[in-house]
Amino acid sequence: MCDVVAIGELLIDFTCVGTDEYGYPEMQAHPGGAPANFLASLTKFGIKTALITKVGNDAFGHKLVKTMSEIGVNTSGIVIADDVFTTLAFVTLDENGEREFSFARKPGADTKLRFEEIDLSLIDSAKLLHFGTLSLTDEPSRTAVYKAVEYAKSRGKIISFDPNLRESLWRDLESAKEQILCGLKMADIVKLSREEAEFLFGESPEKSAAKIVNDYGVKLVFVTCGADGCVYRSKNVSGTAGLLKKVKAIDTTGAGDIFGGAAVGQILRLKKAPEELSAQELSHVAGFACRVAAVSVTRPGGIYSVPEPGEIG
Repeated sequence: MCDVVAIGELLIDFTCVGTDEYGYPEMQAHPGGAPANFLASLTKFGIKTALITKVGNDAFGHKLVKTMSEIGVNTSGIVIADDVFTTLAFVTLDENGEREFSFARKPGADTKLRFEEIDLSLIDSAKLLHFGTLSLTDEPSRTAVYKAVEYAKSRGKIISFDPNLRESLWRDLESAKEQILCGLKMADIVKLSREEAEFLFGESPEKSAAKIVNDYGVKLVFVTCGADGCVYRSKNVSGTAGLLKKVKAIDTTGAGDIFGGAAVGQILRLKKAPEELSAQELSHVAGFACRVAAVSVTRPGGIYSVPEPGEIG
């Protein structure tokens, strides 16, 4: 039994921590992938979770499965494949901790997940299914994800979606926009960044959130704005949440995913449909998620940067 299932990539993030005498980056490996970071946040705050993905039968794949199990995520839905290699992401950071991504993924194991390999009993037992777009860049994973979402919707599950745009993984940006907009139409809860809102609609976070609710039927939207906190919107409630204090970001990898997990966890604890949350309840949810994400950026990586419950003010 689990409360939340996520489907998508599980990978290694190699983060630049310096350069050698020849100017080549020195990299530090961290477990990651947006759905995995999302589940790590949920699990840390007491929500039962499971991951559906595919990794390679290689050292990185086995290490990632072990890591997810150790942090408390159900790994029975992870397929280990002999014919593809675990996806790798190489992350360089600027002086503000902002990231640029390069991927070793031609193909990566996560893009080769087939619907027939998915353990549907995990979705049957869950309250919510979460997905993103990295698994929508290629087949057969695109079809597998969409079929899984349709299966979950047909059984009354809440659908959570995070575009998590990585431009370099798409053949062209029109395809990326098409798939993200398709994801919006299927979702009940959406978390996207200010940059993704600008990419999709050319509008402010506030106007983008309103458009997603009014034009796409999404019940609850969060637009994260980095150090400026977030904007949130449902049919009847809108507002903003900020950080209690400024923090020194050393690595923003996974911060949006961790925000999303923290927010979804609080929503599930309230035991209300997303569209039924009051202004006070949404203010609490968004503020809590901002505080969790703010602590995470003061640490390297995604999964291991999720703070302990006692660290959140």
